[in-house]
Amino acid sequence: MNKAKFLVSKPKNGVGGFVFQCRKIEFNYCERSGSSRGMIEYFKTKLIPFAKRNPQIEIIVTPRPSKHPLVRGTYLNEMQKDICVKNLDPKEIDKYVQLIRDNTGYKAKSRFKKPVISTTPSVRGIWSPFNTRPHII
Repeated sequence: MNKAKFLVSKPKNGVGGFVFQCRKIEFNYCERSGSSRGMIEYFKTKLIPFAKRNPQIEIIVTPRPSKHPLVRGTYLNEMQKDICVKNLDPKEIDKYVQLIRDNTGYKAKSRFKKPVISTTPSVRGIWSPFNTRPHII
């Protein structure tokens, strides 16, 4: 008997099926504004191929009169990420849409959690509240 026939991978995110964290992308634009020109061109050229490549993401296109164009991503953890795309061409808008699609929705965490430790002592010495005024009891 060969043991390799009975080995089965455990289901984890990324091992069997991958679940995108982005649930919905909403495009807001103004039909009359010049700042939405790139967004309207993006709709004509790149939005339909993007929607066909990503059927798991809900795509919503909504006019928003007298406002700058906006791309809003909603994630599975109910967080939202908004990016203003005023006066951008369709290639730049496509980069931001890919960024929203690939993002997880969580805020960026600080990478440095350790305090700064110096190897040389301070010229002034260690600060104390007793250095400035005499202590009155």
